[in-house]
Amino acid sequence: MPKRSSSLQVPKEIQARFQDITHLTDTFSQQFLHEEYAQLCRELTATLCRKRPSPLARGKASTWACGIIHAVGMVNFLFDSSQTPHIAASQIWEYFDLSSSTMQAKSKQIRDLLGMYPMDPDWSIPSMVDKNPLIWMLEVNGLIIDVRQAPREIQEAAFRQGLIPYIPDA
Repeated sequence: MPKRSSSLQVPKEIQARFQDITHLTDTFSQQFLHEEYAQLCRELTATLCRKRPSPLARGKASTWACGIIHAVGMVNFLFDSSQTPHIAASQIWEYFDLSSSTMQAKSKQIRDLLGMYPMDPDWSIPSMVDKNPLIWMLEVNGLIIDVRQAPREIQEAAFRQGLIPYIPDA
């Protein structure tokens, strides 16, 4: 289960910046992706707004929007043609009229700041939950197990503790 907040609440002093960036990420997501990506980009933007000091206070909104979309895409394999949706990374930087290096640098800054990585359970889109083994791996008595294969009582305990998003086959 995600350890991050899905809240879209941001400090008043950066509210306008949040709206500028999310307008850009929403527009891109509506055109090339889908609502799951738009929502996750909003949540990531809000998380960055709540950082003290917020890194979003400086720089262009379009650069941040580009980096946010790329960072979420890196976690969710957006650039893998076997995924749906998928796009080329070049579509992102070209859409925002930026260079590849600018997009990648901003994306890396975001991922490093929040400790994001491929298949990160905290930043996976909801439709990837069933496909993401990291969400289902738990340590039980010193062994890493896929909780989907565990007895029902272990699954129920893991769900009650907020370690998994739902009880498989429930």
